[in-house]
Amino acid sequence: MSLTVVAECLAAPGREDRLRTALEAMIEPSLEEPGCLSYRPYADPNRPARMVVVEEWTGPGALEEHFATPHFRHVEQVLGEILAEPMTIRRLVPAG
Repeated sequence: MSLTVVAECLAAPGREDRLRTALEAMIEPSLEEPGCLSYRPYADPNRPARMVVVEEWTGPGALEEHFATPHFRHVEQVLGEILAEPMTIRRLVPAG
């Protein structure tokens, strides 16, 4: 069963461009992971500091492997420096 992840980020004031750059840099390496089905960041047009990443993984194991990759560990450090609040991660499975 696939796993959809919605990760919500809020940049600290003046760090919006850095957040966008950090999340966009995750697209290619994440899509190259065997368990990644999709990985797409979105910006809130009404609040530029807020971005959401919607990801789809083959399952929980693939997501855990993603969290252990060098590119995820790097972006996790960057986000720790530029976010106004901790990132919220929601794990969703198909209903029904």
